[in-house]
Amino acid sequence: MTATPDVPARPPTASTVPGARAAAAAYPGRRTLQALLVLAALFAVREARPLLAPVVLAVVLTFTLAPGVRWLHRHGLPSQWGALVLVTALLLGAVSVAAALARPAAHWWESAPRTVAQLMEQVEKLREAVPGLGAAPLAPARAGPTRTATPPADPLKEKLASEGVALTGLVLARGVSVLLSAAATVLLTYFLLASEHWLLSRTVEALPRRRTRALLLGGVRAAQRDISRYLAALALINATVGVLTASALWLLGLPNPLLWGGLTALLGFIPYLGPLVVMGLLLLAGITSFAPGPAVFGPMLAYLALHAVESNVVSPLVVGQRLSLSALSVFLSVLFWGWLWGVVGAVIAVPLLIGLRNLCRRRRSLRLLCLYLEGTHRAPPPSLRSLLRSPAPIRVRRRFG
Repeated sequence: MTATPDVPARPPTASTVPGARAAAAAYPGRRTLQALLVLAALFAVREARPLLAPVVLAVVLTFTLAPGVRWLHRHGLPSQWGALVLVTALLLGAVSVAAALARPAAHWWESAPRTVAQLMEQVEKLREAVPGLGAAPLAPARAGPTRTATPPADPLKEKLASEGVALTGLVLARGVSVLLSAAATVLLTYFLLASEHWLLSRTVEALPRRRTRALLLGGVRAAQRDISRYLAALALINATVGVLTASALWLLGLPNPLLWGGLTALLGFIPYLGPLVVMGLLLLAGITSFAPGPAVFGPMLAYLALHAVESNVVSPLVVGQRLSLSALSVFLSVLFWGWLWGVVGAVIAVPLLIGLRNLCRRRRSLRLLCLYLEGTHRAPPPSLRSLLRSPAPIRVRRRFG
């Protein structure tokens, strides 16, 4: 009987291991299910905006005001009273700004019909000047009994009139919900500030590992410090730009310069999109306030000059390199949160991005994402030739090690 030679055993494959083929076939389905769950959660968060937006805004305000509460606590004032002092000061500031802008806003609201009529006249002149956009000419009268020819209805004027009525109803309908959301945000901010130390200590106590405790505490404190510094610097810059804008518009003779200055300061909290909205509104204000000519571009150009100096000179000096972020990441964050939660989302987009960057700095698995969030202010990007010579993990360790 001939002995058979030993055949080396082949490594197990997906076809030989029991259950491996089924697991490999189920893997794409699991990834698809995860993607569907992410999309469902995203749209659920969007639909839950009336509930979640005040909570997230209160958390951002808590991160902003928490260093002030701790400073008052170190000087002998309990956390409950320190939170009450800061929330009251914030409310008084908001009420003072609203009272200062109430009269110009009421005057603008009273003159809104006249402003819309002037704007429609300017649009009508523009339509007549451009061939093909004017109203259709009347048909020649036929022989027979004379009848008074009625001009055809202008769809643009009817659309503007209906949109004006709908806008008024929308503003009145949303007023109550905005007040309720603002009240909920203020109350939740106070409770979070008053119990911030208790909540953080209980969360740190629940973690089993000492390193995880240190990472959490350090990350929260760093996020509070960076967000508070960023919002304080941004508020100071926006207030200065608002005052200078109001002064420039007053010199140009634009009505209600105080209203436009306050609107400029408020929209300055929305990066990129806010200044674009201000320029568009100032262009419309110039069209309806001045005679046709170069003067209509004066308000927009004045604000554009101030914004150019602020964004290129003042903000880099005041905010500093520590708080600066990649322009692409800021723009994408504003677009995403603006689509998700509207104006509130666009306002909190940058503070949330600062918090995400602090998280990425403390997680090894997210340090590559931190490279994209920080941009090129920390170090110039390496050349492509040097990247081909050295592997990416070494580069990441050198920048963050």
